[in-house]
Amino acid sequence: MPVLEVRRHTMRSKPGQHLSQQGVTLASLIGNSTGPFDLVWTSEKPRAIETAIAMGYTLTRQSAALGNLPKSILDAVAWPNDLESISKIVRRNNACERFARAQAEEWRSIAGELKDNQSALIVTHGAIIELGAIGFMPNATYSTWGDAIGYCEGFRFSQVEGLETCELLRVPSHLQLIHN
Repeated sequence: MPVLEVRRHTMRSKPGQHLSQQGVTLASLIGNSTGPFDLVWTSEKPRAIETAIAMGYTLTRQSAALGNLPKSILDAVAWPNDLESISKIVRRNNACERFARAQAEEWRSIAGELKDNQSALIVTHGAIIELGAIGFMPNATYSTWGDAIGYCEGFRFSQVEGLETCELLRVPSHLQLIHN
């Protein structure tokens, strides 16, 4: 059964585009507790590429779609925002709904390259990851998903008995000092 893991990039040294030392440390620790992955996709932005590398993975491909979010969509979802609120915005806002569906299709296309028992990692960005997950799982109970996705957090999608499942991946409590 193929597995698709989607994570937000780690911390960077703002306003720069490259990871901070804390970000490299967090990504390395998360990378040690996940994988291996047969495919690794990132956006074209340095912070996503560097996150995958800091996690210990070699990139397979990059996709502009994994990193391009129109400002109008970002503003509409009021990110950072909890997933239930974003899901309500997606239901009311046609542009957000189209973006969520398009992002989910990008993820499904990547997952479609997997054979049974293979897995893929996608490293993307805040707001994009929440919208993509809502598009990927349109009938989920978002109230259980909580706050916006933090650095190195994300989702693991798989199929169990023919049904798509979604596991929320949060940074473990013992890593919260690095995460903040």
